[in-house]
Order: sequence, then C-alpha cells, then structure tokens
Amino acid sequence: MNQWTPICQLEDIPRLGARRVERPQGMAVALFRTAQDEVHALLDRCPHKGGPLSQGIVFGASVACPLHNWTIELTSGCARAPDEGSTPRFAVMVEQGLVHLDANELATLALDIAPPVAGPCLRKATCA
Repeated sequence: MNQWTPICQLEDIPRLGARRVERPQGMAVALFRTAQDEVHALLDRCPHKGGPLSQGIVFGASVACPLHNWTIELTSGCARAPDEGSTPRFAVMVEQGLVHLDANELATLALDIAPPVAGPCLRKATCA
C-alpha cells in the first residue's frame, strides 16, 4: 500500500523539464514533467555511465541523458534500443496540483546502486 509523501507543486517542475529530489539515503530521484503535464519519477542516474538524468532534455515521454544522449523512457526507466539497461522507476501521484512520491519507495528503492565516480583516477595501477 502506498504512503504518499508530498514533494512539490506541479508548477515547481518546468514543463519538459525536471526537478531533483534528494533522499536521506541513496541517490536522488528525478521528477520529470511532460508537455501534457504528466509526471514521472526515475532514479537520477543513467544506466549507461551514471549521468544525471535530471539535467537531460525531456521530449515526449523520454529523457535524453546529458552525457552520451542515451534515450530513457520515462514510463519504464528503460533505455531505448539499440541501447540496453534501465534505471529504477518510482511511483508518482499528482492530486490537486500537488506531486507525491511513495514514502516506502523513497526509503527503500535502489539504495544499493552506487553513485557514479567522476574525476581523476585515484589508483595509478588502473589508469591507462
């Protein structure tokens, strides 16, 4: 059973844009708003190289990862072929202009997925 937690107003998410929602544990969740005012929520991590999907371009019911332009379907979290992989999806409810996420999912879903590592190589033995 869902335990809905209010997150923001629909207007707080730009149309054809995103808003990042931090969690006490685990990686952030990205809320996406389509041109038809549908709202979808995915872990803010591309399945390819961990790019921040919240910084991508929303078009139709998809988002293009800002790093390598992979297309991720907002309804499923799956990469569009020929690419493969997926990112976890979170349940969303919009009621009277207020966007809610499931509290249980926020507390438990995708906590085992490591955030991407960026920057210079820290171990010389593995650097080419």
